[in-house]
Amino acid sequence: MSFVEYGDTIKDGDTAIVFLGHESMFPVKVQHGTVTQTKYGVIRHSTDLIGKKYGSKVTCSKGGWVFILHPTPELWTMNLPHRTQILYSTDISIITMMLEVKPGSIVCESGTGSGSLSHALIRTVAPTGHLYTVEFHQQRAEKAREEFREHGVEHLVTVTNQDVCKNGFGVSNIADAVFLDIPSPWEAIGHAKSALKAEGGRICSFSPCIEQVQRTCLAMEEYGFTEINTLEILLRVYNVRTISLQIPDLGKAAEDNSSTGFDCSNPSDQGSPCANLQQGTVQFKSGVPLREVVGHTGYLTFATKS
Repeated sequence: MSFVEYGDTIKDGDTAIVFLGHESMFPVKVQHGTVTQTKYGVIRHSTDLIGKKYGSKVTCSKGGWVFILHPTPELWTMNLPHRTQILYSTDISIITMMLEVKPGSIVCESGTGSGSLSHALIRTVAPTGHLYTVEFHQQRAEKAREEFREHGVEHLVTVTNQDVCKNGFGVSNIADAVFLDIPSPWEAIGHAKSALKAEGGRICSFSPCIEQVQRTCLAMEEYGFTEINTLEILLRVYNVRTISLQIPDLGKAAEDNSSTGFDCSNPSDQGSPCANLQQGTVQFKSGVPLREVVGHTGYLTFATKS
């Protein structure tokens, strides 16, 4: 099993996603002789998982069923164990695009944290690129190495436990892109410039506070970065539902009926808007935003090495 090389069959030692519904899923380490409890009953790894195809519908001991999915960076972001605050797909997508990351790219990242963005970057740079990720906290760095090894991507990533603001990324003039998610990114701008290739490399800094953004932008200008811009991504979800609106009185009813294109005398058109003309309303589908939307996550500041 690998997050970048997808397989068909569930094997002993794989990480799989148990899917109970869009709002209910969790990761499981597949091991011979192990069982997993769900609200639908027990899943026995030896008989219910190992040897089955990913995407299979598995019946639990109480008669309910779940799907077993192959892990992806997107699914891992939704299910990973949180060691720190993480980046979600909304921000990850724009970061990957604006940094121009592609297969074969060399990317430097700090800090590693829970590895949400790391998995997405690894999948993007595979099979010939590489991620150099720096984590200040020793236990988090060791846990990240363990996860990358279990997920079959350790050959695509190098994890370093050090302070990026003092010691940098450990590489020079090779990176196509640098990403910073640390409390004081302005202290690491010089090291980021040293890690980037000679010309045209891109940098991104993620900061929750605008004061951090201001100091980071000043540091970028000081080190000669150009095309500096800051943006914020807000996710707004819409619900599609049927609503009714009153029909304004614009003239004769017969003329209104003919303009709709429906034959109201035809029984097959009883479900059409004509069926509601007598009551003075018409129904149609509309997209309505949720009353509560996801708020601020952080500011993304991008720049180019001149």
